[in-house]
Amino acid sequence: MSAPDRNLQTVSTPGDWTPASWRSRPAAQQPVYPDAGALAEVEDELSRLPPLVTSWEILSLKKQLAEAQEGKRFLLQGGDCAESFADCESALVSNRLKVLLQMSLVLVHGLRLPVVRVGRFAGQYAKPRSADMEEKDGVALPSYRGDFINRPEFEAAARTPDPRRMVKGHARSAMTMNFVRALIDGGFADLHHPEYWDLGWVGHSPLSEEYQRMVAAVGDAVRFMETISGEALHNLNRADFYTSHEALLLPYEQALTRQVPRQWGWFNLSTHFPWIGMRTASLEGAHVEYFRGLRNPVAVKIGPSVTPDQLMRLVDVLNPADEPGRLALIHRMGATQVADKLPPLLDAVRREGRRVLWICDPMHGNTESASNGFKTRRFANIRGELEAAFELHAAAGTRLGGVHLELTGENVTECTGGARELTDADLSLAYRSTVDPRLNYEQSLEIAMLIVRKQSSLVRPFAS
Repeated sequence: MSAPDRNLQTVSTPGDWTPASWRSRPAAQQPVYPDAGALAEVEDELSRLPPLVTSWEILSLKKQLAEAQEGKRFLLQGGDCAESFADCESALVSNRLKVLLQMSLVLVHGLRLPVVRVGRFAGQYAKPRSADMEEKDGVALPSYRGDFINRPEFEAAARTPDPRRMVKGHARSAMTMNFVRALIDGGFADLHHPEYWDLGWVGHSPLSEEYQRMVAAVGDAVRFMETISGEALHNLNRADFYTSHEALLLPYEQALTRQVPRQWGWFNLSTHFPWIGMRTASLEGAHVEYFRGLRNPVAVKIGPSVTPDQLMRLVDVLNPADEPGRLALIHRMGATQVADKLPPLLDAVRREGRRVLWICDPMHGNTESASNGFKTRRFANIRGELEAAFELHAAAGTRLGGVHLELTGENVTECTGGARELTDADLSLAYRSTVDPRLNYEQSLEIAMLIVRKQSSLVRPFAS
């Protein structure tokens, strides 16, 4: 069925949906709280706390994502695999912002497109796990599920789910958002001075010279435009930043789901751009039920086990009206499977003429154990999946409109390879993640440069 032949529905909240209707469905990856009364008290408290984002910010992002669907923007989504309460520090937050700004500068310069900047922060405190329990030396305890739920220390008290941690997480998210907004409003992202974003690596990195050329070119372009116009380009002194997280812990998400004056429907005001993880994307599950009634733009992680039929049913449930900017599909296949698994999904969506934003997550399908036992990702595999994704989209006549990365602004050694050719032996030097390995700042910049080179090498990048 071609796009013009569809009888599109009017965009509205489904009549059979409420923020609590997910409770009638099986809810995967939820903690078991020992005190139901304490949980109810926390949910009530959260429902009365101020929201973290606004409805107009959410609708602004949805408009930008619709433009990314059309090839008029490119999405950069990145941040920690799982935030920790201890990392709610000014230096760590500003460094995370710096690396995203550096990457977006590379992308804007190379792609000649505006970049939508979305951080995996201010709420990425819950993580799905492959097993409910973890065993060490004959002792079994609940798995660590992120700071929203419990603590990583292997102790009974630390691993017991505590609902009060949701309130603490809300406070940490608010602090992070407040600091990010203050930095942006204060000119931290000013394109007149991109040299302020340096993280200290520029002097000794193999990428130094190339990045410095880009900084100089952007500075020259800004000065040229201001000379021609005769006045300062004031809109270059700030940048839009949006937040995202996996909306995994449904009691928290429901408590932050609100109606607002002069707008119809319900908004998740804990984040601008929530997503459903691969483990919780069941059509009959609680997460899909919760997401289908939100006005936020939403995303779903798509793995190699998803069939075209399953995918199209998800698209129908989450975006029945084919609303522009509403739905993003984040594919994470792995370097060895992307060539086989992705094309049938691209073809299915293209045949139906559905409007989605395709995003590549080259991280999660490439996790492995290093020779010394560290959980790692090899940069060559990350690069391989991303390059293949651009080629497969071009061949299918679809558009890869963004990337989704786990990264940090710190000098960690968690992913091997990259410009400095980190090895398994280097992992122990600065491995800090409590869950998944992240790209360090240098590897992140290398990915941004790779995206620019790959698109420029395609005969028809961003085919319509």
